[in-house]
Order: sequence, then C-alpha cells, then structure tokens
Amino acid sequence: MTDTSQVAEQTAGSSENSSSSSSPARKVLPFVGLALLLGGGWWGWDYFTYGRYIEETNDAQIAADTLAVAPRISGYVAQVLVTDNQDVKAGTPLLTLDPRDYKAKTAQASAQVAIAEALQANAQAAIAEQRAGIEQARAQLGAAEAKAKFDADQVKRFTPLVASGAEQAQQLSQLRAAADQSAAQVRAQTAAIEAQQRRIAAIEAQAKQAVAQGLGGKAQFDAASVDLDATTIRASIDGRIGDKNVTPGQFVSAGTRLMTLVPLSKIYVVANFKETQLAHMRPGQSVSIKVDALDGHTIKGRIESMAPGTGASFSLIAPSNATGNFTKIVQRVPVRIAIDADADTRRLLVPGLSVTAMVDTKTAH
Repeated sequence: MTDTSQVAEQTAGSSENSSSSSSPARKVLPFVGLALLLGGGWWGWDYFTYGRYIEETNDAQIAADTLAVAPRISGYVAQVLVTDNQDVKAGTPLLTLDPRDYKAKTAQASAQVAIAEALQANAQAAIAEQRAGIEQARAQLGAAEAKAKFDADQVKRFTPLVASGAEQAQQLSQLRAAADQSAAQVRAQTAAIEAQQRRIAAIEAQAKQAVAQGLGGKAQFDAASVDLDATTIRASIDGRIGDKNVTPGQFVSAGTRLMTLVPLSKIYVVANFKETQLAHMRPGQSVSIKVDALDGHTIKGRIESMAPGTGASFSLIAPSNATGNFTKIVQRVPVRIAIDADADTRRLLVPGLSVTAMVDTKTAH
C-alpha cells in the first residue's frame, strides 16, 4: 500500500513539472508565429513590389577603353618620363626617343627648300633681265623700222627721177642697197625679239621647276618635322600608366606597345546577362553594382547599351551548331553599364574587378 501511494505521488509531481515547463513555450509560440507571418508578408511584399523586377548576374567586370602607347617612328629610347601607376594628364610627355637622326633629316629638307627658293629667285631675276632686254630690242626694232621706211621712201622718190635723167642711177643703187640693209636689220631685230621671248619661256619653265622642287622640299621638311615631333611621345588622354615595359637605351620599332594608358575617369561595367534575362532590359534603367573589392559596397549605375550579339558570336572561333550533336546552352549578351560614382570612389575602381550587377526592370513592365 505504501509503494502504491509513492508511485501516485511521483506521477502527480512529474505531471505538475511538465505542465509548468510547457507553460513558457505556449507563451512564446504565438510570438514566433507572428514573426514568421510578418517576415513572410514582408518578403512577399518586397518580392512583388521590387524583387521580381530585378535581374542579377555576377558575371560582370569593370572595364575601360584602354589606350596602347606606341611610337610612330623607330629609334632608341632617350628618356622615360613617367613611372608605373602614375596619373597623367593629356599632353604630358611620357618618353622621348633619340632625335638626332630626325633633326638631321629636318635640316636636310630645310636646305633643299632654301636651294629651291634660291633657284626660283634666280629664275625670276633672269626673267626680269630678259624682259628688259626685249624692251631694248623692241626700241632698236622701232629705230630700224623707221630707218627702213625712210630708205624705202628714198628709193621710191629717186626711182622716177633716175628714170627721167634728173638723178644718177648710181645714187639710186646706193639708196636701194641702204633700203635692203635696213630691211634686213628689221628682220634681224624681229628674230632677236622672238628668240628672247622663247628664252623667257625656258626661264619660266625653270622657275616652275624650282617652285616644284620647293614644294617637294617643303613636303619633306613637314614630314621630317612631324617625325621630329614624334620623338616626344605624349599622353593623348587623361589616365593612369600601366603595363610599362620600356627602359632608356632600348630600341623600339614603330607600333611597339610600350605602356598602357587607362582612363579611370571613364570606366564602366560589362555585365554578361543570360538571354532569358533580357526581355525587360532597356537602356537607361537603373543598376545597383556591388563591388567585391569594396567589401560588397554598392554603387549606382545605369544601362548604356546592349551588344548587337552574344559573346559567342564575336569569339575568334565561333561555335557551329550544325556539326552533328547539339546541346542547347543559354547564351549571354554583354550589357554596358555606366557608373554613377564620385571621383573618390572611381579612384578605387580599376578594370578587371569583379562586380555583381542588379538591373531594375520595373519601368519595362
């Protein structure tokens, strides 16, 4: 009887303990349920008002239109005026080539121009002198023509007199000889003038040749001056120096890549979205960009443009889907995204960094 009563007491005690321990749990459960309900509601509201319009990809990198710095001419490097990772402005000298050969070519071309100008001046002087000689010859021709006319008139006047016996035939013969001589003198002066005029044409041709030589020398001088100016290589845009692989004394050929100029003020994002994500993407839509290098810090951007083809269509070896077996693969299309960030943030971003791009397509729905 005693054992039975003890068992009953233990059972009653454990029942009381169980009921007391389950009482706090019953009080917490409503709050947990409410929290889950509120959380689910908030998630649903966020998804239907925002989340379902977001297209996201982590296949995205920061990019820039980098500029390869290369010389226009060949030569030995005289000086390298910049260091690795240096920020430069447009027009800043980056390096110089040995200019001595190009200075010599410029001086030679300048001498050719001077020679041509001297020849042209000499020809012009000769033309002026020849024209003065022609004027003198024309004056002499006028005198010869006047004398020839006088002698011819004398012959005409004395001919009837000699026929009538008033004058001697000998005198008429002398007058005729003088008239013939005067006529010959006129012809000689006329021929001399024609010869001098042809001489002017020849000298003018020489002057034109000198002008042509001068133009050729000027063209050579201009080309040599351009080459001489090209011995100093300057930055054509603002940017930061990278991939520098040139040292003084090194011989470089025209077109050799010496360094790269990265315009960090004009960086952008190239995000490769799946083709199934593009239906509602439009230029101008806002983009949130998470940068891995900045501990996931988010910056703003906007879609600038979308590529006119998938990445595969622009690859060096394009895929051929008509070669037999075919497996459909979701293609990706590069989307260019402009970065809207201040200068301090841009200085921390460099091409090649990985980012996550999230496009808000709500405006297209």
